Amino acid sequence: MSVGDVLLVDKVTGQPGDAIELTPLLLVDGTTVTSDADKLSKVSVKAEVVKAAKGPKIVIMKYKNKTGYRKRQGHRQPLTQVKITAIDA
Repeated sequence: MSVGDVLLVDKVTGQPGDAIELTPLLLVDGTTVTSDADKLSKVSVKAEVVKAAKGPKIVIMKYKNKTGYRKRQGHRQPLTQVKITAIDA
């Protein structure tokens, strides 16, 4: 990801326009790749909440043979759309 990218992440508390800070897991700068936790603790990623969203509908079907038991259930995962505003290394 880079500055200006818009990402879908699991639900984050906050209203559209709120600033949040994300924890970096991996830093790629040209040909240099950093995954050391001590070095990544000095890196901060700031993002802005764009809007709340939902994932695609997942249909869950349960069925038992010869008993007439059928159950249908659906699920949509709550997501948040965020825009990366700054990466300070």
